[in-house]
Amino acid sequence: MISSNILCTICARGGSKGVLNKNTKELLGTPLIAHTINQARESRMFDHIVVSTDSESIAAVATKYGAEVFFKRDAYMASDSAGKVQVIRDAFVKSEEYYSKKYDYLIDLDATAPLRKVEDILNAFDQFVRDNNNNLITAMLARRSPYFNLVEIDKAGQVHLSKVPEKPILRRQDSPLCYDLNASIYIWKRESILNDKAVFTENTGLFIMPEERSIDLDSELDFEFIEFIMKKNSK
Repeated sequence: MISSNILCTICARGGSKGVLNKNTKELLGTPLIAHTINQARESRMFDHIVVSTDSESIAAVATKYGAEVFFKRDAYMASDSAGKVQVIRDAFVKSEEYYSKKYDYLIDLDATAPLRKVEDILNAFDQFVRDNNNNLITAMLARRSPYFNLVEIDKAGQVHLSKVPEKPILRRQDSPLCYDLNASIYIWKRESILNDKAVFTENTGLFIMPEERSIDLDSELDFEFIEFIMKKNSK
């Protein structure tokens, strides 16, 4: 059921470098950003799906597929140095002003995570409400562990584990569980998105998604891999 107190934002700038014009590049015949817009619409959770972009072409595609683009993102928020939370907060504040209402919650869906399912959005929000978190991020179980096979080189040039355990760990399976953020779904309470400066707070929730729905598109290889998985899933 569509809720009037949850805002959906999708942030997509035009200056992508890993994959040129990736947000409008067709993935199985549909622009990349449109896959996320379609998921937001199919969830029936939102009365407004707002896209924040600095690109006229992204804005045109987003509008065509049912999102709303009522402002153009400021240039300094479309630069490589702009922080994610800052950009999402900007879209939230502008939306409250534009629609003349206060939202209780914000759900931001990353356009580079087209493999998520509608059920992931619904289940993540259910967990968020149940656990009464200030905000929530999504991740998958990490393949590699900083306690076992992720290393760093310190200032002295010495190689060591990224996190040194109290006792040596002989098998990866015995190391503490670690998670790899998948940049798919972000959820905030209103007070948190307006006041917290970073993604991690004292009350951040973590929603675990399967690896096959956790690829963040950042390169041409990612694009080909995602396309392969989507073709396989469509059979």
